[in-house]
Amino acid sequence: MQRCREVPPDELQKAIDEFNSGDWFECHETLEELWVGEKGELRDFYQGVLQIAVALHHWRNGNFKGAATLLKGGSDCLRRVSQPCQGVDVARLLAETGLFREELLAAGEERMSEVAGGLVPKLHRNA
Repeated sequence: MQRCREVPPDELQKAIDEFNSGDWFECHETLEELWVGEKGELRDFYQGVLQIAVALHHWRNGNFKGAATLLKGGSDCLRRVSQPCQGVDVARLLAETGLFREELLAAGEERMSEVAGGLVPKLHRNA
């Protein structure tokens, strides 16, 4: 729990900006650098956000199975993390990701491109 309260590294803000601009592959690359050396809940936090970023990249590229699987996996990682973590509103990210995944599954592979872009999860900082 304490690690989530630490001051976040500068790379996290870069990853947040990339995530929120739809540069999900780049976000994955940025977070991977942070994730590799971590343990415990910070590792789960970085891995969860990383997996959601890759899931959204897959969604944009028409990979239904990859998107659905990684949205679930990322959410599972984030459920093991303190709220908030490194200033990120994890609960809100989980809620937005859950809604997006529900809509994706309801649309199915044939209509996955019809999932509204306005439902794409964002990373929000706690004040």
